Amino acid sequence: MTARPLPPEIATWFAARGWRVRDHQSAMLAASDAGRHAMLVADTGAGKTLAGFLPTLADFAPSRLAGAAPPEGLHTLYISPLKALAHDVQRNLLAPIEEIGLPIRVETRSGDTPGERKKRQRTRPPHILLTTPESLSLLLSFPDSLELFAGLKRVVIDEVHAFATGKRGDLLALALARLQAIAPDMRRSALSATVAEPEAFREWLAPWGDIDSVELVQGEQGAPAEVEILLPQEERVPWGGHAATWAIPQLYEQIRANRTTLVFTNTRFLAEYIFQNLWDVNEDTLPIGIHHGSLSKEARRKVEGAMARGELRALVCTASLDLGVDWGDIDLVVQMGAPKGSSRLLQRIGRANHRLDQPSRALLVPGNRFEFLEATAAKEAVDQGQRDGEDFRPGGLDVLAQHVMACACGAPFQEDELLAEVRSSLSYAWVDEAVWQRVLTFVSTGGYALQAYDKFKRITRDRTGIWRLTHPEQAARHRMNAGIIIDSEMLEVRISARGGRGGRALGKVEERFAASLSPGDSFAFAGMSLEVVKLQDMEVLVKAAKASAMIPSYGGQRLPLTTHLAERVRSMLVDRAGWSRFPDDVREWLEVQDWRSQMPGPGQLLVESFPHGQRFYSVYYTFEGWNANQSLGMLITRRMEDLGLAPGGFVANDYSLAVWGLKPVGDPAPLLSPDILQDEFIDWVQNSHLLRRAFREVAVIGGLVERQHPGKRKTGKQVTFSTDLIYDVLRKYEPDHVLLEAAWADARTRMTDVGRLGDLLDRAGEQLVHVELDRVSPLAVPVMVMIGREATPQGSVDDELLLEAESLAGAAMRVEEPSADR
Repeated sequence: MTARPLPPEIATWFAARGWRVRDHQSAMLAASDAGRHAMLVADTGAGKTLAGFLPTLADFAPSRLAGAAPPEGLHTLYISPLKALAHDVQRNLLAPIEEIGLPIRVETRSGDTPGERKKRQRTRPPHILLTTPESLSLLLSFPDSLELFAGLKRVVIDEVHAFATGKRGDLLALALARLQAIAPDMRRSALSATVAEPEAFREWLAPWGDIDSVELVQGEQGAPAEVEILLPQEERVPWGGHAATWAIPQLYEQIRANRTTLVFTNTRFLAEYIFQNLWDVNEDTLPIGIHHGSLSKEARRKVEGAMARGELRALVCTASLDLGVDWGDIDLVVQMGAPKGSSRLLQRIGRANHRLDQPSRALLVPGNRFEFLEATAAKEAVDQGQRDGEDFRPGGLDVLAQHVMACACGAPFQEDELLAEVRSSLSYAWVDEAVWQRVLTFVSTGGYALQAYDKFKRITRDRTGIWRLTHPEQAARHRMNAGIIIDSEMLEVRISARGGRGGRALGKVEERFAASLSPGDSFAFAGMSLEVVKLQDMEVLVKAAKASAMIPSYGGQRLPLTTHLAERVRSMLVDRAGWSRFPDDVREWLEVQDWRSQMPGPGQLLVESFPHGQRFYSVYYTFEGWNANQSLGMLITRRMEDLGLAPGGFVANDYSLAVWGLKPVGDPAPLLSPDILQDEFIDWVQNSHLLRRAFREVAVIGGLVERQHPGKRKTGKQVTFSTDLIYDVLRKYEPDHVLLEAAWADARTRMTDVGRLGDLLDRAGEQLVHVELDRVSPLAVPVMVMIGREATPQGSVDDELLLEAESLAGAAMRVEEPSADR
């Protein structure tokens, strides 16, 4: 394809900045001119976002308008996974618009947007609207959405890899199908730097799965990243732990030596924890900030603005800043702890320099020896340009139910027409007439077991076969409760003002953490030490404190170790010739393990059994991630109990699972037979909190249980009580209810990684290697250290744990004739 010549105004702007129009930018313009959808895969710093918007800018160029009036109404939608990214794009998009002199208005719309502006955007929309999947879905629930989107020309989906394979992607896929029905000539573009399988994303992006309608545009190659692994100075790589606090002094020196450093952590707890540790050694009082999703909008915007102006020397953050934020002055990215995947690491590394022709610099800081191997594997994958990612799966029925309700709020619908629209998205092409009728029955009555209750009757079919709302107030209730991201119930943290009222908001902590607080307790949050004044009306009122003892913990999902990275680590363990590139203590660790026991090679499942402290332990080296190992631990201990082996408990990390009991396990094979997934797994899931928790989430997403009512919000306990009651009713009277099916789908994939668990059990049946030892092995020490840690209260001194780790390590690393049966 060939594009029309770039409008001279835009060409002049490129030249004035010393830039050339890159090939992939021209290709995106050519795809638009040809009326095709486009999938752009290009390195960070390659001008992806500008490439996505270039066709829109060209449409408004005076030379192309040739004296005609600029297009009226909403022209382009930009969808991003993060609010911060939308605001950053707005800031960077306004520069070319103003400098070229284009008659384009740009605005953002998210949960942070004031209500008055949201209302005005529907009647007098900007030309470009920057939003999120959730806000787009809400926009489609208004009756005026048909008029609002009728003239829509383009949709640009940024960082598509970040949400297309999950429930937010399901919601967006349905919204795109709706938009395409409203504006048939609308063209879709998706952008990403880290897509592992572009063909799969092309198919997801295409209406009706017509992959040939989507042009694949490959970006120009950028300068390779410079990635290093930080090691302790004159000390050993730690045996256990994942916070990597050993590196704080060295990290602080790196911050002093660089202009701006971005420090990534994998959880909000670790962000607060690392920030506090950095502040304790900040003798020069360098300006260091913190950013994560639980901070208030004002706190996040303040930090983002300070970074954009170059006022911070370092910023500690989570995945809240993973994507696309363009701060060109960042010259070092630090990953604290394990990266968990090469694509995720590549995404974070790309935040440094953000220029295609200059290498991004990154520092990986492993928390323990397995994390050192994982960091090495991730570094080598990045060096070789290998990426990983999640697979697509069928769209969730709870999301589909929410979308049906949104459509009903927007306008009455004909069920056959809406089904055809839904099936035009790849995520829901599998939905047949029977499934569709079950979804409609649920949205209209709640299902067979709940149909007697008027509160569940949300839509009804009239005599002509048209579906419409049962009452106009259903629309308001839907908009108050719609959404896909279901966090634990949160309480606002506010500075206590006069009269006992809440003043400035700092952010939110989880209800379960707040429940542990009493007046006078202190904790660290938002980079401050706070003392609890009182808890009232879903708020924690605080004042400044001199010291803090606790850091809020959050129940969010752990970042999963990707299969690609796990396989790389396995290969490294058996590549004895490659051990020479490791530090002496890591190499010695592997050599003693290899001499005393065995290495868990690719395709194998190694199980080590040994006595320790009057208990008998078995360590399973699975490399299948924490979720799968947690599930396996539950199943093994249940089977041990049935076999009379007196299980005591288990601990798990991403790499291994340690199970202990009062009796030795002679042969682990019976504990790992594949029928465990047909028998114990189903029974365990149905009778554990796992399915209840999954049901709680799908019930909220599907609209069965409302979190908010006008003037009040349910507490987490109230939501749990409501969903548990309904769950028990449905299991007894309607076990095939559509939401129970959706909950099962969640429990079997997102929460338990059952696919990886099944692969593991298959491997156990074919290549189980059992080694019996007289004491703990070197490879087992990192997971064994966790047993002491999990029994230690938060805030306790780690001296006892360090002694336990040294004792374990000493026993494991003693070099003498092994007594293992090889």
